[in-house]
Amino acid sequence: MFARNAWYVAAMPSEVAEGPLGRTICNESMVFYRGREGQVHALEDFCPHRGAPLSLGRVCDGKLVCGYHGLQMGCEGKTVSMPGQRVQGFPAIRSFPAVERYGFIWVWPGEASQADPARIHHLPWADSEEWAYGGGMYHIQCDYRLMIDNLMDLTHETYVHATSIGQKEIDEVPCTTRVQGEEVITSRTMHGIQAPPFWQMALRSNGLPDGQPVDRWQICHFTPPSHVMIEVGVALAGHGGYDAPPEVKASSIVVDFITPESDTSHWYFWGMARNFKAHDTALTATLREGQGKVFAEDQAVLERQQANLLRWPDRKLLMLNIDSGGVQSRKVLDRFIAAERTMAAVG
Repeated sequence: MFARNAWYVAAMPSEVAEGPLGRTICNESMVFYRGREGQVHALEDFCPHRGAPLSLGRVCDGKLVCGYHGLQMGCEGKTVSMPGQRVQGFPAIRSFPAVERYGFIWVWPGEASQADPARIHHLPWADSEEWAYGGGMYHIQCDYRLMIDNLMDLTHETYVHATSIGQKEIDEVPCTTRVQGEEVITSRTMHGIQAPPFWQMALRSNGLPDGQPVDRWQICHFTPPSHVMIEVGVALAGHGGYDAPPEVKASSIVVDFITPESDTSHWYFWGMARNFKAHDTALTATLREGQGKVFAEDQAVLERQQANLLRWPDRKLLMLNIDSGGVQSRKVLDRFIAAERTMAAVG
């Protein structure tokens, strides 16, 4: 169950380079390609001639050319030409609003007339030279909502990520959850602890000692349809924690765009934006590698969790205090989807 009238991250710009990219978003089979001016377009991945996937074709002079019989498609989904044939009367295939912004390609799988680019999730760090970003993408075989649950409950770090970002203090310090409109915020602050391995490395990278006690914070922000931004960091203890001056802390934003593919699979665009040593490309690569390993551990758990839920669909899951972030996020998401369906019924 997912919203359609919303902007989702569909791809990274590097994925849509010379040739077309086929990708399923919200159960819609799409093909992404660049037109003559380099602008990204998205069409239904279906040739109106014989139904071949257009993503198996090529791009020529800004037109998408089917790899089966050479039919050429325009960016609005209308057939332009085909060798030796008269095809102008072919019905148009569906086109999807697509926008390249903040280093991502976004798509709107719902009603095109409602696709306002101003509603794309604002990423102020993406336009600032004081910030650096490194990330990647995983194709995960589970309901996208399980990933939201996972990210809104970081208690699992103690167990799933024991050798990188997990530590026992996460278990010992309760989290708090609040809802502000369509945003759910879950936070946890730990004082006077030892930094786990990942954050020891981050402290060293910022020229700080890695053996001193630190204050650590995790602040998870969920907004529909499926975006989770997590403020994370450590500061040398006694300097104000989250509000400590930059010279005594290492902090960042964990970026999570979770895009449904089907009812039981999704595309997970992950990354980290940081505002220390922003021009150090080697550090960006090191952090990206470390974070990628962390998220690979989540993937292994979530896919096995999905398999269990499919095997025993009638078993009721237990809810604890630590689940409050995920529970509230699902409530917000349910209201978001219900409002969309109500508007569709009225319209």
